Amino acid sequence: MIFPLTNTLILLAISGIHFFWAFGGCWGADAAIPTNKDGKKALNPDIFATLIVAFGILAMALLHLEKVQMLSLPIPAWINTYGLKIIAGIFLLRAIGDFRYVGFFKKIKNTKFANLDTKYYSPLCLLLSINAFISAFYL
Repeated sequence: MIFPLTNTLILLAISGIHFFWAFGGCWGADAAIPTNKDGKKALNPDIFATLIVAFGILAMALLHLEKVQMLSLPIPAWINTYGLKIIAGIFLLRAIGDFRYVGFFKKIKNTKFANLDTKYYSPLCLLLSINAFISAFYL
């Protein structure tokens, strides 16, 4: 039960941060978007995109709670199992990265985002992936 609950707490926190940003919060936003070597943002998400991410991450957290039967969602069990496998894949791909701005194999490594990504974001994504994988296959 520790693996899905750990993911739930982490995903709820990440979702909450995205909701905070969507509704005008600025804390941490300067370190959340990858930049090139000149400091130009690689993305410029609007409120709608940020809300989609926030709700998507919230749904991931809810699937983990449903897996350990702490929440009853009106979905078939196979959706939860495949959903957790997809979540594991998403976070594994994020940890590996795009080979340019994000992930363990990024080329641009000397920006504020890149430093935080190497130390925290990519390892966290790998942890989320492993936990979701364990939750999908062994619980």
